[in-house]
This record gives sequence, structure tokens and C-alpha cells, in this order.
Amino acid sequence: MGRSFEVRKASMAKTQGAKIKVYSKYGKEIYMSAKNGGTDPDSNLSLRRLMEKAKKDQVPSHVIEKAIDKASGGGGEDFATARYEGFGPGGCSVIVDCLTDNNNRTYMDVRQCFVKNNAKIGAPGAVAHMFDHQAVFQFKGDDEEAVMEALIMGDADVTDIEAEDGMITVFAPHTEFFKVKNALADAMPDVTMEVEEITFVPQAMHPVSGDDVATFEKFLDMLNDCDDVQNVYHNAEIEG
Repeated sequence: MGRSFEVRKASMAKTQGAKIKVYSKYGKEIYMSAKNGGTDPDSNLSLRRLMEKAKKDQVPSHVIEKAIDKASGGGGEDFATARYEGFGPGGCSVIVDCLTDNNNRTYMDVRQCFVKNNAKIGAPGAVAHMFDHQAVFQFKGDDEEAVMEALIMGDADVTDIEAEDGMITVFAPHTEFFKVKNALADAMPDVTMEVEEITFVPQAMHPVSGDDVATFEKFLDMLNDCDDVQNVYHNAEIEG
């Protein structure tokens, strides 16, 4: 791809309210995954990935177990996925993924975040074509050839491998997440993953500068404060 992947690790929650937001987010996702694909993580790979990611983000075990128990009991809330796309402050591209039990409420909440921050919500598909839906792994290292060999031996399909500043980043189709994860774990069992996730990777970054920087940060804060918002993806590159 010829581009660097900017690691956007979530900062540690500074308040109890922020922690509750993180727990709620994972609780919803795990509940829906278990409800739709079964409660056994060995057969439900999506559930397994979410559980591993939640543990890495320090979500307590009881939050994970409660969500799975709730799904196994039947009934409960009926959340649906919703995706909104548009152009954020400074013209950057934005994708907002939600889980909601009330589409009208969620749309109005997300739309207000756009309207109040000089941004424009668009139609479905407005910006998704500017991103690649990929599995991304990042860890310390500098031997691209050894990583490529491990992935070939593991029969894993890879889009790109980059080595920069002592870090290796592997990009793969999102459907190859577990093949890549297992191939890397088998070949390099002592390596600690800094990033292992399925995300939307921008094909090109869009510069955001001047007064748009503060507006963009406010825009992100408002979206993250929405109860139904699960993930926000963008191609903004802040210029100082």
C-alpha cells in the first residue's frame, strides 16, 4: 500500500463514566455476537475475537460473562447495527458504526454531532469506498521477510507488510483475521501484539488544520458520548 498505519490506541479511561462507556460498548457487542452466532467462542470466532479484545482493554470478566449469559437466556434487547457516513470538520471522511434499539433516536443523535460541528452527514456509501475493511496487526520487529515467511507457511492471505521505526504492521483481508493471528502466534510465540483488530483503514489521509482541529476534536468527543456509537473511523491527519 505504500503508507504507514497510524496506531490509534484508546487512552486509559480517565473517569468512571468513561470506563462505563467502554464496558457498555463491549457488553452490547458481545451480547449481539453471542445471540446471533452462539455462546461458544470456539465455534463463534467473532465472539472469541471480541472477548480477547475486551480483555486486552481491561474489561472485567464479569461484564463479559454477564453479556454471554444474557444472550444464552433468550429474549433481552434486540439491537441492530447502523452505519452512518459523512464528511467531518475540514472535509475529512468519517464512518460511524452503531448498535441501536431505536434507529430514529440514533440517527438524530449522530446527525446532531455532524450539524453542530460544521460537518455533513451523507448517504450510505458516501465515503466507505475510501477505506479498506482490514485486519491489522502491529508488533515490535524489523524482519519483514521472516514475517512474510511465517504467514506463507500459515497459508494466510496478506495485503501488505510494513516495517517502520522498529514496528511491523501486517494488513490482511478482514476474513483472514484468525489465520494471520494463528500464523504469527505459531511462528513468534513471544511477540506481544500492540494492535490486533478489524478496522477501516483509510486509503489516503486527509489533512485537518487551523480552527478545524479543535472542531474535529469536539466532533469526536460528541460522537463518543453517544450511547449507541460503537466505533468511529476517519482519515483525518491533524496538522500542527
